[in-house]
This record gives sequence, structure tokens and C-alpha cells, in this order.
Amino acid sequence: MLTREIAVGSRTRPGDCLPIGHLIRSARLERGLTQYDLADALAAASGNESLGRDEVSRWERGKRVPGPYWQRWLGVVLDLAPEQLRDSARLAKELRWQR
Repeated sequence: MLTREIAVGSRTRPGDCLPIGHLIRSARLERGLTQYDLADALAAASGNESLGRDEVSRWERGKRVPGPYWQRWLGVVLDLAPEQLRDSARLAKELRWQR
């Protein structure tokens, strides 16, 4: 599994986390969900039918970072703490800027 140490080098601190794409993927797989299942669960929970599997895929591949709205619903559906999602999103953005 990708950790901050592997992704950024040896600059690690206590409480470091995975980029949000890796976090979403691992939490989804732990729950036995497909990307379609996760998209459907997020759409049902939020009442926003605009989300599809393709967007979940973009998040997991690091092509996009879900905004606060979807982070909230990801927390509800995947039972993840808001702070964990926020920190993971921040890390993903940091890693994208380094490319």
C-alpha cells in the first residue's frame, strides 16, 4: 500500500495518511463494493444523481480530488472520519503539485 513515506520520500510525520484516491479504493474494497456500487451508494445517500462510476475512478486514480461536498458523503458511505478525508485530500493535492 502506498504511504506518504513511499510517495514523498522520507519526510514522514506521525499521523501521515494515504492520498485520498488510495484511501477511497482501500475503503471501498474492504467493504466489497465495486466502483458502480460506491457511485450508486453516494448518489442515494446524497440525493445527487450526477455522480457515476467514472468520477469514482478519477478519484481513485488521482486524476481528481473530491471536494468537501463529496468528502462528506464519502465519510458517510465508507464510514471514514472527516479529518481523515480532509488530510488525505490535502496530501493528494500536494502530490499532484509535485508532478
